[in-house]
Amino acid sequence: MADSEAKGHALIAEARAKLQKPSGLLSFFFGGSSKVEDAVECYQRAGNMFKMAKKWNEAGKAFCEAASLHAKADSKHDAATNYVDAANCFKKSDANEAVSCLLKAIEIYTDMGRFTMAARHHQSIAEIYETEAPDLEAATSHYEKAADYFRGEESNSSANKCILKVAQHAAQLADYEKAISIYEQVAATSLESSLLKYSAKEYFFRAGLCHLCVDMLNAQLALDRYIQQYPAFQDAREYKLLKVSFSLTDNLLLLDLITFYFSKVLMEHMEEQNVDGFTEAVKDYDSVSRFDQWYTTILLRIKKSVQDNPDLC
Repeated sequence: MADSEAKGHALIAEARAKLQKPSGLLSFFFGGSSKVEDAVECYQRAGNMFKMAKKWNEAGKAFCEAASLHAKADSKHDAATNYVDAANCFKKSDANEAVSCLLKAIEIYTDMGRFTMAARHHQSIAEIYETEAPDLEAATSHYEKAADYFRGEESNSSANKCILKVAQHAAQLADYEKAISIYEQVAATSLESSLLKYSAKEYFFRAGLCHLCVDMLNAQLALDRYIQQYPAFQDAREYKLLKVSFSLTDNLLLLDLITFYFSKVLMEHMEEQNVDGFTEAVKDYDSVSRFDQWYTTILLRIKKSVQDNPDLC
């Protein structure tokens, strides 16, 4: 690794030396442009040497230098590619620099009309803001931009993945109306496809939980509307309320039943202001289908609203 790092520094020095050679009209006619190309190659090789040595910051800087030279030479695609290379290195050492490089790549790709590439990198920035540099508002903003670009390019599946992330974070930021609107829209779209129809259950469920964070009446009206849109909900209610069979061999059907019933149970306990009953319902569901962090956060908020605001129901 030490040897790779030393080679990287030597290549950086070589690149700088090539760029410091006399420039001007004579230089242009006698190899000026080739020296820039040679310098770019040296920066790229240096970046790879630093990657081998796991010197991520130095690798990112080397690829940035190569990208800058490409941009000055109007080699847009190569510039964007090297900015992405730099970002991938900076992700391991400096999240803010990674975002900066990706934004430069996005600017180039949008100028070139490569909106799918721009969308992917907005998505990458959003993921950075979810993990390396936590900022839900920034993550939400970039997921929205990614969804817009994907939708414009008719990449509807990718657009839906991003817009569902927007809904997830909107709910975490207590922007329930926005989350509800997105979940209901995606659920309605899913119902139009025989392949995606099953997933509508989850989106209606999430929307229903967001409604419960706001008020009881709207939650009830929304659930009635969901039944009209997705009649299978009515069947699920019947199976759960009339038969209550937990010995079903079809686990997918069982989850269907539990999910719908659970949303009904939550509202019943909220109506009764029964915090203990609410808690037990959460435990019952969680014993079959584990809750992720999003569900846990929203359910705790609903429970707190029942405790702190009895008039909510």
